[in-house]
Amino acid sequence: MRGVMKPKLVIILGPTGVGKSAVALEVASDIGGEIVNADSQQVYRHMDIGTGKPTPEQRERVAHHLIGIVDPDEEFNAALFHGRGLKSAEQIWSRKRQVILCGGTGLYIKAMTHGLFVGPAKNSEIRKRLEEEAGEKGLATLYQRLKQVDPEAIRSIHPHDRHRIIRALEVFELTGKRMTDWQREHGFKESPFQALKIGLDREREELYSLINRRCEEMVARGLVEEVRGLVEKGYGLELRPMQSVGYRHMALYLSGAMSLEEALSLMQRDTRHLAKRQLTWFRADKEIRWFHPERGREEILRVVREFFA
Repeated sequence: MRGVMKPKLVIILGPTGVGKSAVALEVASDIGGEIVNADSQQVYRHMDIGTGKPTPEQRERVAHHLIGIVDPDEEFNAALFHGRGLKSAEQIWSRKRQVILCGGTGLYIKAMTHGLFVGPAKNSEIRKRLEEEAGEKGLATLYQRLKQVDPEAIRSIHPHDRHRIIRALEVFELTGKRMTDWQREHGFKESPFQALKIGLDREREELYSLINRRCEEMVARGLVEEVRGLVEKGYGLELRPMQSVGYRHMALYLSGAMSLEEALSLMQRDTRHLAKRQLTWFRADKEIRWFHPERGREEILRVVREFFA
């Protein structure tokens, strides 16, 4: 965008359960904005409770984009998000409204602001062998191997994220270089936006307490029934979104592998671990300005207004 002023973009990010939606709603209402979702699970249809999607009332109050746009068995990734996100932003700007990107998926946010690292072409033979090995020996075996060859990569890859574990090992086998080295050399592009990055965080004990309560509330609101409905629709547990936090736990309960109490406890633990990984990713970005979502609310609004002044 040479010779022209870059469009302004507000990004509200942070770990799961911290309170991003409430802040984004208030910011959007204050500046005349619309919210673009940057949560990799909220893009799926039929997955509402466990992903913490905004309520119909919240969506009535402020327009939201990229919520429930694909089925759980459809391919969706950072590259597709990049294209859909840019299109949504351009439509919002065309209406003379402001764009608020809100979510906790760091890779989606980075794809939106700096383009995307694609990496070497996929190799079907290597991928097939790794898939078969995961089926025979378990995904944990591949995760441990990745931990040895690329310990930096596993900081942002969940032990259950089959797709990313296999892709990282595939890249290493194919090129002899670690995925993190490829990403570092790629460097991403200069951002086409002027971005104000608002990070939300709480004291660890406070955040974990909120996460535990949020998981309990999801179960009380019908998460088990939501997962049962997905399984009955034919969405198998091998699908990536069905392996996400909350969904795989309730699926284990429904299969009889554990009690509801055990499933909830594991869901709470894994959600806390997810929050920790998200914070590790975001802390590396020195452009982020950090606030408490409640105590810092007035300061957030002041900073955003100043950004658009």
